[in-house]
Amino acid sequence: MTEPAGETAPEAPEAVAPIDEPVAEPAEDVREGAEATGPAESGEPAGSGEPAETAEATETGEAAEAESETPGTEAGTDADKASEASDTPELSDAQAELAAQRELRARIEARKAEKEGPVASGAKLSGTAADLLAAVRAVEGGSAAGSAFYEAPEPAPRRPAPEAAPAMTVRPPVQNTAPVPAPGTTAAVREVLARGGAPEALAGQVAAVLGEAAASALSEDPWQLLAVPGVRPEQADGFARALLGSACGPDDPRRTVALTVWLLEQAALQGHTALELQALRAGLARLTVPDPDKAVEVAVSEGAVLVFQEEQEEREEPAEETDTDEEEPAEAAEEPAAPVLLGLDRYALAEESLADGLARLVRTATADTWEGAELDRAAGEHGLVLHTGGEAARAEPVALVAAARERGLRALVAVHSEDGRRVLGAAGADAVTVAALLSGAAGPGRDEEGAFALDVLAVLDAPQLDVETAAMLVESLPDGCRLVLSGDPEVLGAPGAGRVFTDALAARVCPRIASRVPDPGPLGELVSGIGVGELNPVEAPGKEVVIVPVRDAGEAVHRTVQLVADSVPRAIGVPSEQTQVVTVGHGGSAGTRALNAALKQRLNPGPGRFGGYDPGDRVAYAPVPGRTVTGSVVSADAEGLRLRCGDEDVLVPKDRVESALRHGWALTAHQAAGRRWPAVVAVLPGDAAAGLSRAWVYTAFSRAELHLSVVHGVDQALARAVAEGVAPERTTRLRPLLEGLLATPEE
Repeated sequence: MTEPAGETAPEAPEAVAPIDEPVAEPAEDVREGAEATGPAESGEPAGSGEPAETAEATETGEAAEAESETPGTEAGTDADKASEASDTPELSDAQAELAAQRELRARIEARKAEKEGPVASGAKLSGTAADLLAAVRAVEGGSAAGSAFYEAPEPAPRRPAPEAAPAMTVRPPVQNTAPVPAPGTTAAVREVLARGGAPEALAGQVAAVLGEAAASALSEDPWQLLAVPGVRPEQADGFARALLGSACGPDDPRRTVALTVWLLEQAALQGHTALELQALRAGLARLTVPDPDKAVEVAVSEGAVLVFQEEQEEREEPAEETDTDEEEPAEAAEEPAAPVLLGLDRYALAEESLADGLARLVRTATADTWEGAELDRAAGEHGLVLHTGGEAARAEPVALVAAARERGLRALVAVHSEDGRRVLGAAGADAVTVAALLSGAAGPGRDEEGAFALDVLAVLDAPQLDVETAAMLVESLPDGCRLVLSGDPEVLGAPGAGRVFTDALAARVCPRIASRVPDPGPLGELVSGIGVGELNPVEAPGKEVVIVPVRDAGEAVHRTVQLVADSVPRAIGVPSEQTQVVTVGHGGSAGTRALNAALKQRLNPGPGRFGGYDPGDRVAYAPVPGRTVTGSVVSADAEGLRLRCGDEDVLVPKDRVESALRHGWALTAHQAAGRRWPAVVAVLPGDAAAGLSRAWVYTAFSRAELHLSVVHGVDQALARAVAEGVAPERTTRLRPLLEGLLATPEE
């Protein structure tokens, strides 16, 4: 993204001008980790079917942001020494969450292994899909029938409902099952990296990803270096040439398989759980793979990727009447065949496990008559209910949980972030975060099969659920438990792969309750209009909404710093530490990097003596892919950087500081989703206008509780984006899976 040079801007007018348009999330460089679902810096929207550019593009995958392409050698070496010299540290919530994910993945893998055939893809194949399937059968030696690969899987064994609610205690965090690589493994990997000219600081990451045999695996297949987050294909190619010399080429099967997997991983950073065959071919062609079709076949035959084609229902055509006096009707146009999709095993398993789990909840719930609001009545009769609405509507599922407790049921509210807990706590309601619930750090205990001791679970901020997190959550619910997924469908989607809430709404397989509670005040009026595609001027007598016009990116940075440091505290009464800047992406002259540098210089100047950070700096930390927590720097020592995030003390290891930590005065809209602040400054630099969408504007503007300042440099592009800007679609399989399991004939 190219940002124009900056100038200074006049003071913001007190009268509220109509706002113009949302700006697309600009591209993210690969080293900082592809915040994957935003539009690319070029202005081309993410998810347009160009998977080769997914790594560079965007803001969604805070996940990738948590990992770096080439961490500093010194930091990596020190981290290795520290890890070898110290005992295993106490597990953080993030580590516990990752361990819980591994535990669930292992359980799903075990279920998969018990089935006679491979994972079901949904249908019979023809054409190109049949050719791909033939490659699979060739490797299997003909032992599996052609249709077996696509037959629907047997439903998972149903967990019997508990006869009585046993006394449960909070389970301690799951122990980490992935120990630090042995020093010998790391040393051997470091030697291989040195021979190939790669940074030796990557040794720890490579050893962690590839395991104890990492050195030999990397020597035999140098392109496995692409499994390390942040490594680019051109870097892996150079490494392979240095190790193998003339023994490798552009069509080397090891290269083509690794690139196919890498493209699907990059697509996942943008929210896709699969890619259409044509998009994958195009991505391979851009990476100079001579024969993309053969590359895909090899990847499928080796089991590196799975191929799917959803079954199309056959419709009986009415018999034609023969009448010699009438002309024969024109041949009816054939419906296009469902696209051939390719995906990675982890996302295929997660989507199928999630669909199966949701169907289990629907089928095992016992209908009951609950008095109360529409949401209460629906939850009493059904095992799965979807609830939509804005910020004010969050009170409805909270009230549902309170009423369920009064009925003697075990009920719980889960939210996306600690900030969500803060907001509910201020309203007198208690909640846990989804991450803490899954790790066992909060919430009820589990039975011997790992099921939560719950009868009702209401999940707020449901659009922020990625498919893997949702699968773990649903898998952990007992039979008969009622699940209410609640959220605002207008906000940006989850930072990970999948679009769980959107797909469930579109499938129409359970009650959908739309809240009639409007968001109050000028901010609520503004955001509600944006949700229906209208950018209307609003009356803001208390300066709830202020528009600050700017001419270029430099002026946007200047005015943003002035607003945060002076204007908002003085005129609105909200201190700087409670004001959050939200911008379109990390790069560019008015991205998070530029804004954070200017805000640090004004609000907490210092030399950055702790890896670029000083005590008191506001930071955004991505402990695991797809989840960002905000806090402030407290101190640093030999182990790493110590933060205060909400009520918790967090240690960021030295080798993770560069890749997982950013300054946090300014965030992207995807990072801000699921959180709210008393005051928000939304920055819309002119060069980002092409990438704006209605969802981006809606998300950024709705993060404010009391006051919103819009640093506006996109002219009429804002109004155009609100009226016409559609967020990029994600390619997923959850909707057809749910429809196949739960849709009724009349649907």
